This record gives sequence, C-alpha cells and structure tokens, in this order.
Amino acid sequence: MPDYTLFEAQVSTLTPLHIGSGVELLNQYDYAIYRGQTWRIDHNRLLEAQKIDDPRQLAIISQRPPVELLEASDYRADSPFFRYVLKGVPRASGEGAVLREQIKDVYDRPYLPGSSLKGALRTALAANLWKQHGLQLEVNRLGRNPKFAAQELERSLLGKNPNHDLLRALQVSDSLPLTAGEALMVVNARVINRGGKLASPIEMEAIRPDVTFELTIKVDTALFSAWAKSAGLKFTAESALLGLPALVNKRSLEQARREKAWFERIPNAGRLTSFYDQILKSQLQPNQMLVCLGWGTGWESKTFGTQMFASPQVREALLRQFRMARGRRNAGDPFPLSRRVAAAFQKTANGRTDESPALPLGWVLVQFKAVKGNQSLWR
Repeated sequence: MPDYTLFEAQVSTLTPLHIGSGVELLNQYDYAIYRGQTWRIDHNRLLEAQKIDDPRQLAIISQRPPVELLEASDYRADSPFFRYVLKGVPRASGEGAVLREQIKDVYDRPYLPGSSLKGALRTALAANLWKQHGLQLEVNRLGRNPKFAAQELERSLLGKNPNHDLLRALQVSDSLPLTAGEALMVVNARVINRGGKLASPIEMEAIRPDVTFELTIKVDTALFSAWAKSAGLKFTAESALLGLPALVNKRSLEQARREKAWFERIPNAGRLTSFYDQILKSQLQPNQMLVCLGWGTGWESKTFGTQMFASPQVREALLRQFRMARGRRNAGDPFPLSRRVAAAFQKTANGRTDESPALPLGWVLVQFKAVKGNQSLWR
C-alpha cells in the first residue's frame, strides 16, 4: 500500500463563486452588452478584420471603443470577434463600467485554483484547533502588518515553519478547466446592511451554481510515519488533518447557522434564509465537505471569526488597531455589520425594476473518493 492517499474530488458550486484574476474589464472596450448577454470582445481579431495597412489609421481606430467597430450581425454564437459569451448583464451599462474578471487559463477556460480550496480548508482546520485548545487572543502579541498579524498564532497551531507545517501533508491540485460560456455568468453583487439596504454594487464574472470542477487531493501520510519522526519531522495536530472533513463541516454548519440568524432579521431576505435552512438540513456523507471560499464570503469565513473576541474590549482593540470597521460604526456595535450577496432583478407591474438579495457567495460541496492508498481515510 502506498504511504499516501489520493482522492479524486468533485467540487460543485451551490451558489455563485468568484475567484478574481485581478483584472477589471471595461464596458465597450473589453466587453459588450447585447440582448441580455455579455460578450467578451476579441481585440486582436476585431482589429485584424479592419484590413487597414496605414499604421496611423490603425492607431486612430485602436483608440476608439471596440464596440463601435461591431455590427448587429456580429453578435452571433460563431462570431470570430468574441472570446466567449456570458448569461446576464452587469447592472451598470455606461461606457467604461467595470466587470471583475474570473480567473481562467490562457485559453479563457475557468478553473478552480487548488490554492483557493486548500486555503479554505486550512482556515477551517486552524479555527477548529484554536477553539479546541481554548485559546484567547492577546492583541499586543499580533504583528503590526495586517496581512501577517496572525502569523505567529498560525505557526503555534499548524507548525513553526513550512517544513513542519501540518498542511505540508495536504496537496490540492488545480481543477480541470471548463468552458467559459457554459460555466460562467454575470453576477451583480451588493453589500447589504442590517436594515436590509443594498449598497456598493459590484459586477463580476462568476461560476454559476450547479457547476462541477474535478481535481485531486493527496494526503501524504508518509510525513506522519516513524521514519519521518526520527528525521525530526514532528507535526502538531496530525489527528486533526486525518479527521479534516468532520472539522470542516462542523465549522461550515456553524457559519450557516450564524448567517441564517443574521438574515432572518433582514427584510426581503427570504431566499437567503431558505438557502441556509437547506444547508442546515442537509445530510452530509462521510466523503463530503461543505466549504465557503472565494470573494464575498465575509470576514467569518476568512478568519477564526468572532470566537477570537474573548471580550468586548479585545474586539474593539482589534478593530481599532487594524482599522477593520468600514463606514459608520459606534463602539460596541456588532461586527461585521454587513454582508455581500448576489442580487436579483425583477420587473414590477408598473414597469419598475426591483432589486433584492438572492444568494450568498462562494458555497461549494466537495465530494471525494479514495483511488489509491488507505481507503478508510476520511470515511
């Protein structure tokens, strides 16, 4: 039997998932809006089709919005002038309106980075260890840089350096790529506050619900063997990694419970509370994990969450030191005050378009099957 276990995994999106490339696409320059769809423009082919030999004329044309070079007859499925076509359109339709790009490979095929899934699993594991050990946060022991403030806390839970990091034994591959037109949609995200007000519109490409990625997960149990320990590789919380799915699901269900309670106080958020109700009623199998990852999933999913706040004083000190609270907030107010959600639009009887919160972001179901090694691991 090999000294590792290899799993084939399927990651299925339950709600829209956005993992950004860092690129902002501009309306009429990078994409066009036409008949309820969003068309990603292929600049090179569009310019080549102009058949202009004079460099000066080409320079003039290249400064114009590419959408001006398109005809109505160009908007078709087999058009060479578009890289892909998405369902839905951004809320903002003016020239230069921003659409955040989803990460893709060089062939415009969206995929799920293994680092994104592993990062979510790492956070869930560390948060559970923090709770199990009954640790309390001491603000004066945190680093000054917000990006690395909790580095020492993380090392105390998972290992003192990369060689001794528990997650060295967990390897998550990038997924196989998908087709952009079939997997992606345009999502209009909003910040929603405790009064139910929608603010700060953000338009983005995102993976649609009910899309499945395929990837592999490897647990290198050789690092826990007697020879590894004799070589000085001693990992903390080995048993926690070997029982990872149960820990991940416990944290995810706790988060779903908190989110449901938060949205139950929000007017017109019935679709969100229904989603969380379904999550809480789901009968998860031993080979399944509920995970929240990607953009817009909130502070609770990216950190150890409010369990770090041993007291109101610690909470306020932490918020002040790292300037975490945005907008108007009084000392003692709950934190965080808002959520990010995918919004839906609906035409009313009088022709007005109403916008309402529809779904949370970034919830996925991971299902895995051991194909090599210990068949009883994660069962």
